[in-house]
Amino acid sequence: MRTGSRTSQQRSLSAPPPSVIDWVGVFRPTSLILYVLLAIVLGTGLSIVRTTHENRFAFNELQELREQANQLDVTWGQLLLEQSTFGVEGRIEQKAVDQLQMQVPELSSIVMVSNE
Repeated sequence: MRTGSRTSQQRSLSAPPPSVIDWVGVFRPTSLILYVLLAIVLGTGLSIVRTTHENRFAFNELQELREQANQLDVTWGQLLLEQSTFGVEGRIEQKAVDQLQMQVPELSSIVMVSNE
């Protein structure tokens, strides 16, 4: 009987069983270093993913803006051609004479109107 009572006394006097955190060894220096390195690697990986995502969107926007710039260049070229076509000296007068049968009036038939 004494041996049975001794073991129960020894159990009650001994330290409580270690917790899960102590059992895993979270607070050991090597484990802390490992967890810090793991957090750094995870943070770096997430920042790489975010940066890659932002770069893809920026590249897509750049491509759209380049396409828009090309379209504007084409439109500008067409407007320059149109301007040079309509702005040729004598072209308007030639069109007026040919298509509308207009002619420059005689000086005697020109009437000056005053603004007063």
